[in-house]
Amino acid sequence: MIYDVIITDAAIIDGSGDKPFKADLAIKNGVIAAIGDLHNLSAKNKIHANGCVLAPGFIDVHTHDDIQVIRQPDMLPKISQGVTTVIVGNCGISASPAVVADAPPDPMTLLGKKEEFVYKKFSEYSAAVNAAQPSVNVAALIGHTTLRQNHMDKLDRVATASEVESMREQLRDALANGALGLSTGLAYASAIASDTDEVKNLAQVLNEFGGVYTTHLRTEFDGILDAINEAFDISTYSQSPLIISHLKCAGAGNWGRSGEIISKIESLAKDHPVGCDCYPYSASSSTLDLKQVTEDFDIVITWSTPHPEMSGRTLKAIASEWKTDLHDAAKKLQPAGAVYHGMSEADVRNILSHPLTMVGSDGLPSDPLPHPRLWGAFPRVLGHYSRDLALFSLPEAVRKMTSLSADRFGLSDRGKIGLGLAADLVLFNPLLIKDTASFSQPAQVAEGIEAVWVNGVLSYHQKQLTGERAGKFLPRSRDLRKGFH
Repeated sequence: MIYDVIITDAAIIDGSGDKPFKADLAIKNGVIAAIGDLHNLSAKNKIHANGCVLAPGFIDVHTHDDIQVIRQPDMLPKISQGVTTVIVGNCGISASPAVVADAPPDPMTLLGKKEEFVYKKFSEYSAAVNAAQPSVNVAALIGHTTLRQNHMDKLDRVATASEVESMREQLRDALANGALGLSTGLAYASAIASDTDEVKNLAQVLNEFGGVYTTHLRTEFDGILDAINEAFDISTYSQSPLIISHLKCAGAGNWGRSGEIISKIESLAKDHPVGCDCYPYSASSSTLDLKQVTEDFDIVITWSTPHPEMSGRTLKAIASEWKTDLHDAAKKLQPAGAVYHGMSEADVRNILSHPLTMVGSDGLPSDPLPHPRLWGAFPRVLGHYSRDLALFSLPEAVRKMTSLSADRFGLSDRGKIGLGLAADLVLFNPLLIKDTASFSQPAQVAEGIEAVWVNGVLSYHQKQLTGERAGKFLPRSRDLRKGFH
């Protein structure tokens, strides 16, 4: 047999959390075809790993790349990190199924403009992904806010029974066509008026298909424990696993509470499948929210429709220049985006290091001055937190980005290195890997990512796109009603 690719002399970290082992690996027809001593076998292409680590391709479980994978299918910010699969539709906002009559409500604006919401049925979205053939695979959640704006005349109230039923029908159709589950963004103005029963009645559909429930909690500030209880209530009612998005202790008054919050999640996870993701930074990024305006920490404006010249400046400096207070300055800047330096680094480390925590970037690809997590989240975990700070071992860092993520979202043939599994692979130098993206210069590719294969195709090599794209839409491939593995 002549293999498509043989990678020799690699230190294989298979995604399970086990220690590395030395071996060669062969790819044939997009899958892993052989592992062992393959030096004497033939292949169309041979790559010498020279002792670098060969790992499963990273799965970015928290993205807002819904439209970006079609708009910019090269997906350089992600594949340059070793990401081979992105999960879209987070925080209650998804590009499909969407019918946007006027301007999309905040925060759907993070995904794109009105004219870009063209996928009225989920099957149309998955077909568009396959037609674009991005450089990464795409799996998708369905957003609660998207469904609300499809069926409600106003979003500042609870949905009626008939509106919920219409939302259920759209969710049911999407799940039947491979969607992973339902996401909510209950902290946002477009969804905060919904009550727990509205979400429970919608999420109930998940149990028909074995889908997952993910949530941007109703609050990540002082009331976070009550918000976690609400999420757990919704999840157990719908008999679906719970994933808490970008878990954090937001706001200076909340710093130091990560131990308490983790204990809460550990307790809940004893009786029901519960997980979370987080990004490896102590700053968040979203639209400019008046409720989050404070003097307690820096807020940096990333874009502003009425005042684009203020991008990159702190809200405090803008308010001083305008001789007004922070809230008035924020009002004048809206609609706008911001980075909030509102977390404690100690809390970030505590949450990131927990065994239940996956890694997600939460990057905003449409942002003119994006948070550096868009380009640097995964190398930062491997380099800064694992190698430099020894927060966890390298195999554990890889597990948080691969098998744990695939398991949580029901992607059965991804996230591990094993015979017959999809050949999504990343080769990296563990001594050199480093995020270079910064808050002032975020669009920087990482150091130390040597090569990335997606479905067996070399798509990124030596800091360059190869021009070969092999990503595809990934439907949910495992029933999650029985919980996580």
